Amino acid sequence: MIFGKKNLPIIGLDIGSRSLKIGELAESKKDYSLKKFGMIDIEPGLIEDGTIKNPEEVAESIKKLFKMYKIKEPNVAVSIGGYSIIVKTIVLETMEEEKLHEQIKTEAESYIPFDVSDVRLDFQILGENMENPNQMDVLLVAAKNEIVTDYVNLIKTAGLNPCIMDIDAFALQNIYEANYDTEEENVALIDIGAYKTTLNIMRGNLSVLVRDVSLGCGQITQQIVSAMDCSVEEAEQMFHGHEPDSIPPKELIEIVAAVIADWCTEIKRALDFFYSTYPGEHIQRIILSGGGANIKDFREHLAEETSSEVEIINPFESFSISSDLDPSYLGRVAPQAAICMGLAMRRADDK
Repeated sequence: MIFGKKNLPIIGLDIGSRSLKIGELAESKKDYSLKKFGMIDIEPGLIEDGTIKNPEEVAESIKKLFKMYKIKEPNVAVSIGGYSIIVKTIVLETMEEEKLHEQIKTEAESYIPFDVSDVRLDFQILGENMENPNQMDVLLVAAKNEIVTDYVNLIKTAGLNPCIMDIDAFALQNIYEANYDTEEENVALIDIGAYKTTLNIMRGNLSVLVRDVSLGCGQITQQIVSAMDCSVEEAEQMFHGHEPDSIPPKELIEIVAAVIADWCTEIKRALDFFYSTYPGEHIQRIILSGGGANIKDFREHLAEETSSEVEIINPFESFSISSDLDPSYLGRVAPQAAICMGLAMRRADDK
């Protein structure tokens, strides 16, 4: 969804439930160069399940982030996800794009669980359907008006200009395509955030399955809160090793193991759906991003459960890096930067 004028410089702003990330790229004829990247944490409860509970406080955090990294450009690309978003590949009779623009609301009624008057619709024609040359595959996207409006208002409250409203899974796909050869493989892109996991299965260079589930690193935090009767902040410190002696190692291992088992179960369900749709095909690689990508036991368990190669994305791989940036810092935050950098690559004249 495009809101601004063409040819504007765009800042990527990833608004998560526990952190905000910001990225700025400069584009040349040869490549992109990374000018700035940064992130800050926000308080628990300000954003829950993609819903902004306290827009004033989140807007203040966004202002703080822009000030910290001295970013002057006001034009931003943001993304949304969760249960208020529907992304489906549908099959329709072949028609011109202009005609589909006229008919998309009628066509969408059969595929989305919301009243079409309550959503914003977008689509992308993917091409001829493999089984019927008289039909075409269309990627349909529906986002609840309420969510879109809330995020637009948040950006304006922060004194910025919302130019692009993307979908988390597509921002992830954007950064993947910038760093990998997308022609031959079936790849699952999986972002494990604080309270949401985004999955985008790519078949060659086409997205064929997008799914968001309410699972993430926050589950580990909540389990520690219950076990130790502590605050969310204290639990996060225990989990990330700042207070490793506060919880017995055996108990922490059991908590993490139970949560990552749940993650793997949900991921396998999505992969099984892909296999039922495309019999005989195999997902060669799973590329992880988000905070959960850093959990070694999760990566090993997922590789074993899915019989796929599992790796962590480096969203900066194909970029020239400004000498002002610390490579060791970028290495540490790379998995969490994926969606943000996918947004930073967007331009106002994109589809």
